[in-house]
Amino acid sequence: MKKSFIYQPLYFFFWVLYFIVARALFLMYHAEHSSELTTPEILDTFLYGLRLDFSFTAYICAIPFFSLLLAALWPRLRVQGFIRVYTFTLVVLLSFLLAADLELYTYWGFRLDATPLQYLNTPDEMAASAAAAPLFLLLLLAMVLSSASVIVYRLFFDLEKFIYPRNKRNYSAFSLLYLALLVLPMRGGVQQIPINQSVAYFSSKPYANHAGLNMPWNLMHDLIKYRKAGKNPYKYMSPEEAAQRVQHLYGATPFTGSVQQDVAASKPNVLFIILESYTAKFVESLGGEQGVTPNLDRLAAEGISFTNIYASGDRSEKGMVALLSGYPVQTTTSIIKTPKKTAQLPQLSKVFKQQRYSTSYYYGGELEFANIRSYLMNGAYDRLIAKDDFPASSYNSKWGAHDHILFERVLQDLNQEQNPFFSTVYTLSSHEPFEIPIEPVFDGNDEEAKFRNSVYYTDQALGNFIKQAKQEPWWQNTIVVITADHGHVMPGNDPPYAPSKYHIPFVITGGAIIERGVKVMTIGSQTDIAATLLAKLNLPHQDFNWSRNLLEPSPDSFAFYVFKDGFGYITPQGILTFDNNAQQPITSDTGITEEQLRNGKAYMQYSFEDFVRK
Repeated sequence: MKKSFIYQPLYFFFWVLYFIVARALFLMYHAEHSSELTTPEILDTFLYGLRLDFSFTAYICAIPFFSLLLAALWPRLRVQGFIRVYTFTLVVLLSFLLAADLELYTYWGFRLDATPLQYLNTPDEMAASAAAAPLFLLLLLAMVLSSASVIVYRLFFDLEKFIYPRNKRNYSAFSLLYLALLVLPMRGGVQQIPINQSVAYFSSKPYANHAGLNMPWNLMHDLIKYRKAGKNPYKYMSPEEAAQRVQHLYGATPFTGSVQQDVAASKPNVLFIILESYTAKFVESLGGEQGVTPNLDRLAAEGISFTNIYASGDRSEKGMVALLSGYPVQTTTSIIKTPKKTAQLPQLSKVFKQQRYSTSYYYGGELEFANIRSYLMNGAYDRLIAKDDFPASSYNSKWGAHDHILFERVLQDLNQEQNPFFSTVYTLSSHEPFEIPIEPVFDGNDEEAKFRNSVYYTDQALGNFIKQAKQEPWWQNTIVVITADHGHVMPGNDPPYAPSKYHIPFVITGGAIIERGVKVMTIGSQTDIAATLLAKLNLPHQDFNWSRNLLEPSPDSFAFYVFKDGFGYITPQGILTFDNNAQQPITSDTGITEEQLRNGKAYMQYSFEDFVRK
């Protein structure tokens, strides 16, 4: 008989082995899709999926490991039978869920999650949907997987085959250590950002990424979010009225296909730069402080500056989707956390790829943050450059490579890039804790001073990059879009609903831009940047249903943003902020009418309903 010291690692291995077999079964069941993968891609589904396998295995092991710790402390306590029943119950339950997942993927194209809960109130429809499924085959597969797992467990992993060591103290210490170590695989390692679906996303082929997912982990993750994201809590009016009001707001700016005359090249490169936390309160050309962003102010004067643009939310991952997909932000959750939903969104990268542009994305941090990698993979970028592609010596203590290092890499790559290109660049140094590799320019050691200096540093890195880019051959054929992922409470410590917190820059410049020193006063949202850019390039943007061309006159100029748990709605008539929980305005300018209030509520209701239905 084997020593009990090694039981916990072996029990962990049993479950990892179970999930590896389950993934192999998934690949075999969907052989038609699997045949389109290369052998390395098939192997990668196992490799990249292993971290999620480890994570869910750790959750499974928590109860048995705790019971073993109790048994180590009280040797008379026998837990063999309990662990056996616990294991067999989970094996059967998971095997039947995995069998259901096999067939559901055939129809849905995504792995099992909380979606079936949306149909519990319509059992007839559920039964009808399942009628065509090969139930006998699925039941057989579930039973075979369950039986085989039970037999393997009984032969090699049952606790009765292990003897308790005589040294109670050492065994207790090992049992406690094993239990504590489960935290690491649960969160996916020691990195700052806990594990999410993005770790299994490695391919431009969605099926390969889906195969890498651990289905029970995906289901657990989605169920935790379901209460917040599975239904629309905003019911201010009839669905018909909400839809009509929102469609009227966007109906004034359809795609006309008219040729733009203000771009020097017919197919220019596009460099899309997203600045972390760049609030307008630090941008002098937008009425902010002097001297913090001299380079951005100069670039605004060299091109087109949109002076009344507001971020759609207050989080990086939310701003990402608003900018690149022109999609509204949700109050209590974020669509980027659900890959099956983001797969349905348009993305600028997809549009440019269809136009035969090479596409790339640069970020000095971890793309696993907030599931960003899965969103970008759904956007079909040719190349994703992230933290691991930069030397560790260039990192700050928390996020990743400093911004000047990021821009140096971008410049190096663009000088060798295939033209035309669409390249997205996302900075990070102006994020807390505001660490910068230069001496501070502004006095003070408080958070606001650190933030001000970090914005200055990023502006300096941006200015040096643009200065060098202007010397390159591709510059004259390039449009540069500069904007922010979101604003910031500082300076001034804005309350969460204040519009000044959401006011951000939006500049279109570059060698291919003919206009100089143009200011556009139209009120707009982050979501409008996508359609504005595409319209300027005479590219269709009708798929960006939540985005307006700000260069086309509209009688319904507006900006909409959300916070926890409320919204802001800005029009030429004034600013309204509303608390969804209290069901009343927080602030309301004197020019605000009941019509504007209902339009804001309609946007809140209709946009969240669209998110729920995706």
